[in-house]
Amino acid sequence: MAEGVPGDVADADGLDPAALGFMCGLEVHQQLATGKLHSRQPSTLYADGIEDIEGRWPSAHRRLRAARGEGGRIDIAARFEQRRNRSFVYYQSPNAGLIEMDEAPPLDHDEDAVEVALMMAAMMDAKPVGALQAMRKTVVDGSNTSGFQRTTLIATHGSIQTPTGPVGIDVICLEEDSARKLDTRATSGGEQVVYNLDRLGVPLVEVATAPDVQTPEHAKETALALGTLLRDTRRVRRGLGSIRQDLNVSIGPGDRVEIKGCQDLDWIPRIIRLEMARQLHFHRLANELRSQLGVDPLPEHRNLDDSTVEASVAEKVAEQMPFKLHDISATFANCESKMVSESMSTGAVVLGLPLPGLSGKLGSKTLDEQGAQLPRLGRELASAAKLAGVRGIFHSDELPAYGITEAETAACAAELGDCFVLCVAPQWQAELALEGVHSRACLAYHRIPQEVRNVVIRKGEPEDGTTTAMRPLPGGARMYPETDIPTTPIASEFWTSIRTNLPPSRDERLARLGTTDLSENQVSALLSGELDDYFMDGISGELSLPTKAWASALLDHGTAKVTALAAAIHLRESGAITREGVEPLVNDATTDDIPTLLEWMSAEAASRGFEPADTGAVDAAVAEVLAERAEFVAERGMEALGPLMGVVMGKLGGAADGKAVSAALKEQIQRLL
Repeated sequence: MAEGVPGDVADADGLDPAALGFMCGLEVHQQLATGKLHSRQPSTLYADGIEDIEGRWPSAHRRLRAARGEGGRIDIAARFEQRRNRSFVYYQSPNAGLIEMDEAPPLDHDEDAVEVALMMAAMMDAKPVGALQAMRKTVVDGSNTSGFQRTTLIATHGSIQTPTGPVGIDVICLEEDSARKLDTRATSGGEQVVYNLDRLGVPLVEVATAPDVQTPEHAKETALALGTLLRDTRRVRRGLGSIRQDLNVSIGPGDRVEIKGCQDLDWIPRIIRLEMARQLHFHRLANELRSQLGVDPLPEHRNLDDSTVEASVAEKVAEQMPFKLHDISATFANCESKMVSESMSTGAVVLGLPLPGLSGKLGSKTLDEQGAQLPRLGRELASAAKLAGVRGIFHSDELPAYGITEAETAACAAELGDCFVLCVAPQWQAELALEGVHSRACLAYHRIPQEVRNVVIRKGEPEDGTTTAMRPLPGGARMYPETDIPTTPIASEFWTSIRTNLPPSRDERLARLGTTDLSENQVSALLSGELDDYFMDGISGELSLPTKAWASALLDHGTAKVTALAAAIHLRESGAITREGVEPLVNDATTDDIPTLLEWMSAEAASRGFEPADTGAVDAAVAEVLAERAEFVAERGMEALGPLMGVVMGKLGGAADGKAVSAALKEQIQRLL
């Protein structure tokens, strides 16, 4: 047993990372705001859904297969994906050409993307490689039309600072993003996955940290620090999906898993702690099973594993639990379960897999105090089955249930034994699913498998912080050189130029904004909106814009036409155009030349009625309105100012500055009271 391994699996937040031999590193993938990496197409993402593009965009149908790497071996993850028997449909977006369709060779690296990646490397004090050598990384999930992702090592041996301490940066890579999945369809020949090619080839910078993360909370700090540093370049994409964090997590009693889908930084500590609890649970379960089998217990740390012992255990498990499927469709000919009956009506079969020795060990759904599912073997078996495309499995620890009666359960037990798993699917798919179930059940006697897992998402958010298996952890066999792209040296002069022209850090940005008279809220808003560079250019440029007015304009209008906005604010603050004239004049501007803009806006203001009225006209209009609304003013006093603003502005035809009208109203109302 594992009495020496501390911690309560039901209290994930109470687990002690140090006592459990916790190790963690992050992989952050950030899209760059440049053109595509190897095709010179724009990195435009389209909001069109599958219902909008079917029949309108060109499409292609493909199947992919795993190929041997440079070492002559097929990568384990690639081999697994091939067996899933899936086909793929690719919709060719307007920014996807022959290169995205894998019908033309790729072009050299996008120069802007290389510059941004090297800038990030310099900001992390990393060491650049001598030359850029694109590599092919095998990907057989269909997200790349070529069956591989192009990735290029940029730099190594960097570091970043976090409040808890420094974190090493092992590698920085520049790679292509994958196609976007639109839909998954069930067909008689297997799953069909539909992709949009708009995102394929968008440059990603991948930053992989060393396993220096000390606690789950430190992982969140690290992700925040990395994300802040990358955004400080002001050359990355923003918005949902533009940055993704993967977590590499292990504890001594477990092994390394890679967790994908960690979009929300606030969830990172919880996701990690639940993974720690999962690994601890399966270490203890393995030793319970090994005790029943009469073999040596699993060591408390993976570094103490003995391959000879593990091979011997595997042989005994194979003897006890052979892979033997039973077609028990007849038992369910009149099944009350809607899922079973509907599936069988379309030609599905019910296959059963005996799992001797696991009775009572598969478990049933139980939640911890925060509503997260506690780890159980049955859920892992279901994850393994779902990788074949089935909706799920039934197992003996939770039956009768789901419309399967006690009589049907007893009939299954009579044929399959006291522990079994059922799968309802087409013959080929049920066989593949149960093969995965059997493999995972055998692994229950050993340390958890190294694998890629995905956070369970519900309505766009983590359901409870738990994860499910996606595929085996890929190995080195998936990477080999890209022969279509020449090696490109990184000139020392280029690297020196980048290092001497780095963008300000977050602290430096905060410090320079602190020298102005902006409020803390304005400073925070400018930084959050990545508007501070535009702000500094405006107040220090040829127009010398007033700080508060320029900050407010940027926050209100954004940077779509920032030069025209700067010209309009300059004219407004100098009394040449009204406040109401700013937006229409900026929207209609067609140049970025400031002298031309100033001349054009002044002329347009005169012809469109956006020239401010003189002080005499404002005073006269205010006096006229106050005379007309004397009773209202007497009744409301200074509270009449707000309602009367619009009346005065209307009388002036919009040709007045709101500040001037407000000041005149205030002064004249005070005289009347």
